Amino acid sequence: MKIYTKIGDQGKTTFFGCGLIPKSDARIETFGALDELNSVIGVTLCFVEDEGIRSSLVKIQHDLFQLGADLGGSKLAVDSMPRIREEHVRELELAIDALDERLGAQQSFILPGGTKESAFLHLARVITRRAERSLVQVQEVIEINPETLRYVNRLSDYFFMLARSANKEVNLKEQQPIYKYFGKE
Repeated sequence: MKIYTKIGDQGKTTFFGCGLIPKSDARIETFGALDELNSVIGVTLCFVEDEGIRSSLVKIQHDLFQLGADLGGSKLAVDSMPRIREEHVRELELAIDALDERLGAQQSFILPGGTKESAFLHLARVITRRAERSLVQVQEVIEINPETLRYVNRLSDYFFMLARSANKEVNLKEQQPIYKYFGKE
């Protein structure tokens, strides 16, 4: 089987259970955002040395494929495709809570960046937010499992906390934004 099908040459692609649809369809945009997120996690793994975080990121990559299957099989019977479940969300919440307890309350907005690891985790965070916006849009086209949206929302929070943690591990102070000319007349 060849990798190219030539279907895309006319700006169309197949969507599980829906036949040919335009590549501009909200469902394809969402799959693209999830694919981009999974890819940036792969790049992030190149800069993460902590085995616990590496393991967590690889698990998330698998979860994103499960989320894609959930989205793709949205019109199929619930038990016929892998689905994102409440347990996926709860697992992220527990990890976020543990990081929050260790890092302490955030006092202000912070600039993305710091270490390479932190910078890539922030990049994963913002791409996660784009995937979340895509999921919100795709709800206008198909009915989605509400746990997928909850999962992606928590995932961006988790990446934020991991980015903060990566900087704290090397005692790098979080940088607050400087608001130039604020309050000046």
